Amino acid sequence: MLVHSRGGRWAARLLFFVLFVPLFALPLGVILAASFSTNWSSVLPSGFTTANYSAATRGSSLEALTTSLVTALTASLLALLVGTWSALSAHALGKRGRRVMDALFLLPLAVPSVVVGLAVLVAFSQPPFLLNGTRWIVIVAHTILVTAFAHQSVTAALARLDPAYEQAAASLGARPAYVLLRVKLPLLLPSLNAAAGLCFALSMGELSATMMLYPPGWVPLPVQIYTATDRGALFTGSALAVVLMAATLLVLFAMSRIRNRATYR
Repeated sequence: MLVHSRGGRWAARLLFFVLFVPLFALPLGVILAASFSTNWSSVLPSGFTTANYSAATRGSSLEALTTSLVTALTASLLALLVGTWSALSAHALGKRGRRVMDALFLLPLAVPSVVVGLAVLVAFSQPPFLLNGTRWIVIVAHTILVTAFAHQSVTAALARLDPAYEQAAASLGARPAYVLLRVKLPLLLPSLNAAAGLCFALSMGELSATMMLYPPGWVPLPVQIYTATDRGALFTGSALAVVLMAATLLVLFAMSRIRNRATYR
């Protein structure tokens, strides 16, 4: 820890406990308790049941979970490809060109996601790119929203990358494409994995733009959660939220295992 004194460490731990419990642990604990409950007539929910999870893991809820996973995985892969390409391109430009490239790819973060959703809806509702009413308009919106994080992660990794590896490979006669595929990208693999995990987590929880774009046959789980709570089915919505968190954490855990192996290599 950065705090070396014993009293300072205890103070830091106490501050973390005071901030973490009411701001993070308590809300998540209430959602978890509500997912196993049937009524809420006091401070905490009561009436233990597992029926909420039966409804949350069947029929339209299971389909919504699958939709979220497919959307998040596809958007993360596309964002990683575009973000890596943009970061590599910006790295090869001068200082002014790099700033322009960074500003373009960070623009979706500067506006509310609902504005991005509206822009995508307007842009892809007319030929020749008629995506409105299809699953692809949701995937495109998610890709636009998370590409900035992939771009930033890879840009930061490139700034820390030692150029001696590329110079050594080039001095031995390696072509630029070989240096990129066999030297630079393997060194960036841990950062690429971290960027993919961040993009996946953000896509799994995206709601604002999705509400404007999703077609009837492609309903992600956050929309299902919003619909359930809006109808007053708070306990079913809580179970859906727990399922969403569990699915996201499982995929992120799998990605972290891959990242650890890549770092070791």
